[in-house]
Amino acid sequence: MSDSTRSLRVLDVGRKAYAPVLELQESLVERRKEGSIGDTLVLVEHEPVYTLGRQADESNVIASSEELHAYDIAVVRTGRGGDVTYHGPGQLVGYPIIHLSDMGQGPAWYVSKLEETIIRTLAHFGIDAGTDEINRGVWVGKEKIAAIGVRITRHVTMHGFALNIRTDLAHYAGIVPCGIHDRGVTSMHCFDDQVSFQEVRDRLVDVLAETFGFSSIDRVTEECRG
Repeated sequence: MSDSTRSLRVLDVGRKAYAPVLELQESLVERRKEGSIGDTLVLVEHEPVYTLGRQADESNVIASSEELHAYDIAVVRTGRGGDVTYHGPGQLVGYPIIHLSDMGQGPAWYVSKLEETIIRTLAHFGIDAGTDEINRGVWVGKEKIAAIGVRITRHVTMHGFALNIRTDLAHYAGIVPCGIHDRGVTSMHCFDDQVSFQEVRDRLVDVLAETFGFSSIDRVTEECRG
């Protein structure tokens, strides 16, 4: 497929628990590997959950079992990179399922393009963000506004990014975010309390398609249990 005809499939599953969306991702990844679907971006707003990467330190979940129960926050270990992070309402989570070999690129390029996508999206809403030389993700000063954790198998990506738009930051008190003790977290609503989740979502899709060189966007529907 030539670069001039590459289309990005976008599947917005709304607000869902973590487990059924992980199952959906795994199914889409296998289909992408066999070539039965094209590159796909899954968008979701998760129910509250702490997720741990492959090598995450469980001690970075500092909330007690009673607190987890009180706030109805699940804890799930995943196959992505990175340590522990939070997903919840008001946060836009994106799971790109992209075949990197079709682009002739590798993991470092891919992660930097995700960061670029988020930085450009934030700039559109007047937020000056950047990267950190040591810690991946997108930062506003010393506060992380977007986390990135990916997994790549046979050149196909899964997991992805989480951008805080109207996120309840109090839920981060139950973890050491990304295992980093001396940094904070922030959300777009801290800079503009009128920011629209839908406007940010739509802008980010357009920017991601442009950043990764897709010529068109194809919005699709697909069953996601849960």
